[in-house]
Amino acid sequence: MGEAENFARLMRELKERAGLSYGTLARRLHTSTSTLHRYCNGDALPAEFAVVDRFARACGASPAEAVDLHRAWLLADARRRAGGEPAPVTETRPVSEPLPEPETEQVVVVAPAPEPAAAVGSGSGPGPLPRGPWYRRRAVVVTAAGVTAGAVAVALLAAAGPELRAPRTGAGAGAGPTAPSAPGSGPASDPVPTGAPQPTAPGGGSAPGPVPPAASQPATATATATASAPHPAPVAPLKAAVRTHVWAAGCDHAYLAERGPGSVPPPPVEADAPAWASAQRAVHAGTQIVEVTLHGTGGGAVVLEDMEVRVAARRTPPAWNVYQMSQGCGGGLTPAVFAVNLDAPRPLARPVAGNDAGKALPAPSFPLRVSAAEPVVLRVEAVTTGCDCDWSLDLRWTGPSGSGTLRIDDGGRPLRTSAATGRPVYGYALEQGRWAR
Repeated sequence: MGEAENFARLMRELKERAGLSYGTLARRLHTSTSTLHRYCNGDALPAEFAVVDRFARACGASPAEAVDLHRAWLLADARRRAGGEPAPVTETRPVSEPLPEPETEQVVVVAPAPEPAAAVGSGSGPGPLPRGPWYRRRAVVVTAAGVTAGAVAVALLAAAGPELRAPRTGAGAGAGPTAPSAPGSGPASDPVPTGAPQPTAPGGGSAPGPVPPAASQPATATATATASAPHPAPVAPLKAAVRTHVWAAGCDHAYLAERGPGSVPPPPVEADAPAWASAQRAVHAGTQIVEVTLHGTGGGAVVLEDMEVRVAARRTPPAWNVYQMSQGCGGGLTPAVFAVNLDAPRPLARPVAGNDAGKALPAPSFPLRVSAAEPVVLRVEAVTTGCDCDWSLDLRWTGPSGSGTLRIDDGGRPLRTSAATGRPVYGYALEQGRWAR
């Protein structure tokens, strides 16, 4: 069974269980009955995630069933893009159903605007008018003209505000409103570009200097990226809480620091590790575990489609000392993680199964559904044996406001993990009150 056929089968099963007619479902999905028939027969594929989500809600699908339906649609859509599957069908509102009145200004419609064929957030300008209860509708004036060889249709944003209108051209271009260009004008949760490398030694040396504390580095990357964009990207409907100092089993970890053992204080507990590492200008040695807790911020669900690893810089590991936080510990729990090899030319986040006292924990997999009531915790374990790496994670999401990318880093700076092979290793001797090899 192909991906499109499997998706159509899931739609038919949900529809039959809900006991809803094609006409009733079509009205709730703001589409035609014939289009819905084609979706359920496998002859066509919805062009966007919002249609799939509305269908699952209308049929009363459980969270697990909704995730299965979303996963099937993503696989079918990927197969369609590669060729060999039915083309997507862009939804159109039935002629008999009147358009809702706009929120602020009157709408003059000469030609109906179809739903967008691609998710919002590509950055190429305002797309067609989105439909459905998740989207805030904008007042649009559509002018259709021309009966000659070429027909021209021009859509102008009439009520989206000056910051979303296209820049004017011609002699009077300077008089009209343009997109904001001042730093900080973009949304706080816009994707942040890959961070710049850490400063290197004078003369082009590859060994980096000490890592400045977080408070001393201004977070200007986001403002620089969004100021040049003519249209702001959709705000991610997600809230991410990131822990960058997670120790294995709560006690096993190591840091690289330039200072000698006589000037380094005793190891902290895991909760105090960020402040301890910042004070010592230390970096993660060999391994870094990052834990990301995601919550939805709106009423709808968000689907996490994939996670990409971005390596911004690779340097020769510094010749510093390794400080072990524990002389050895262990536990009955090995969490399931996404493993990342930073030494690979193109690192990937690979799912790895875990173990809880002999009971297997399944490996995590995308897509994942997130909402305000259904948080998701992602655990990423990055390893390097050959580089001092600056890196970050990009989470691709699709949700009520469109689609986009959420950058996961260390408070606006790239994450940093360095190899420690061949470096002096120190452990803390409690009975002597000092670091010893």
